[in-house]
Amino acid sequence: MKPQVLAIVILALMTGGCAVSEKTASPRFYSPDPNELDTPHADNEFDLFENELAGQVVKVADPLEPSNRVMYGVNDVLYFWVAKPVTHLYADVVPKPVRIGIGNFFCNLATPARLVNCLLQGKCSAAGRELHRFVVNTTAGALGFGDPAHDRYGLKPAEEDLGQTLAVYGLVDGFYVVWPLLGPSTLRDSVGMVGDQFLNPVRYVEPAEASIGISAVSVTNQGSFHIGEYEAFKSAAVDPYVAMRGAYLQYRSKRIKE
Repeated sequence: MKPQVLAIVILALMTGGCAVSEKTASPRFYSPDPNELDTPHADNEFDLFENELAGQVVKVADPLEPSNRVMYGVNDVLYFWVAKPVTHLYADVVPKPVRIGIGNFFCNLATPARLVNCLLQGKCSAAGRELHRFVVNTTAGALGFGDPAHDRYGLKPAEEDLGQTLAVYGLVDGFYVVWPLLGPSTLRDSVGMVGDQFLNPVRYVEPAEASIGISAVSVTNQGSFHIGEYEAFKSAAVDPYVAMRGAYLQYRSKRIKE
């Protein structure tokens, strides 16, 4: 593989992993008012809060924690040394309206995966909405660079993937894993990521260098809207690895239940 192609692969995968991480919202940490702790009912309220948090925790086995921590550290270095500078440069060069249009295009291009997973999950209404969005955005939206389906008709993408579909059919998470460059996942979601790639039209673009380049643009463009979020998340966490694991698992659990 040519050196420049390898560089594009690394950038595409690494920024894609960052995009996944950035989608997981930072947990809100509770900081009680010291005066509240002196009130008679403070202990009861705090116990209720702890019970509420415990109910929100999603537990998944992490037998690979030592190697996962190493991979987290590698991805962290790659983010600060490669992904962040490249994404910053991209955001500075490409105006926001253009980046929004590019994001709309790739969202429209990902319709097949969302549509198929809606059908597999029995969400016929969502599948119909996806089909409606695709027709409207591909025509009135100039091949998807515009999003009149949402702007005019309020039609939002379903955001379904194969990992969620497998969960609906009863497949458990398996175990937590941090992939080099790709970031946090579970065994089930990893299988889902591979399966979704077969429904990604970009995968079939020839030659391979063009497909890789298009993917690099997609993930870099997506990351340009989330600059600084990972840093904020990391600075708020006592143990960033544990915080990232918990945030990812809660995010995926929420998506599956929706």
